[in-house]
Amino acid sequence: MYVITRNVQTELVVQKSRFLTSLYRVSTEIEAQAKIKALKKEYWDANHNCTAYIVGIKPRAERSSDDGEPAGTAGAPMLEVLRQKELYNVVAVVTRYFGGIKLGTSGLIQAYKAAAIEAIQAARIIEKTVDEEI
Repeated sequence: MYVITRNVQTELVVQKSRFLTSLYRVSTEIEAQAKIKALKKEYWDANHNCTAYIVGIKPRAERSSDDGEPAGTAGAPMLEVLRQKELYNVVAVVTRYFGGIKLGTSGLIQAYKAAAIEAIQAARIIEKTVDEEI
């Protein structure tokens, strides 16, 4: 299992749409939800604030939200990236400012995945064993 070493914010532009990714290390689901709420307040003028998080090991909480994007095109792809990287105790919020060009279903999926991957790379990850302090 892996965790991010630092909180980051990255930006990706895809066909004039801006995708701002905020990636935070959290300890509880309540903390993850608080980060989401704070970022939605900060980026209130954005078209979408899509989210995904994984918290804990046993029990493990996983949630995602498309926040108005077509179903399955934002939160689920972001959550899948977190799972593939075997991350936990992490919350990702991708804030989208629409640039006027529709990306289509596959374009949205690829953009949200790419935004999450870019932020994870910027945050760097380290391996943690279950018995280590999280």
